[in-house]
Amino acid sequence: MIDKINIREKLARFTSRWDPKIVAELNGQHVKLVKFEGPFIWHRHENEDELFLVVAGEFVMEFREGSVPVRAGELIVVPRGTEHRPVAEREVHVLLFEPVSTVNTGDAGGDRTVAAPERI
Repeated sequence: MIDKINIREKLARFTSRWDPKIVAELNGQHVKLVKFEGPFIWHRHENEDELFLVVAGEFVMEFREGSVPVRAGELIVVPRGTEHRPVAEREVHVLLFEPVSTVNTGDAGGDRTVAAPERI
């Protein structure tokens, strides 16, 4: 039997921020949930595009040449090689869709790197 995934239920299982959790995998892609608040670090992913779908709340995706607000029910795709950083004034809940090889901090590394995200 194939089970469905309840996004709200999965989000209720953790409170950590900037700590993506894997909820599904398909065709070499991870589907992750993450909560964040405040600014992340500037980074880029040389080989992977990233999709951010806002489940609850809102954030601004900053780029060196401008910024794009993303609200609940909206998504943004960050093309590979594009320097960016998400910033949220208040906690936001986001679904990420990205290749399995994607590390959250991209080329920047550092103490916010989650090299092996937990599966929930």
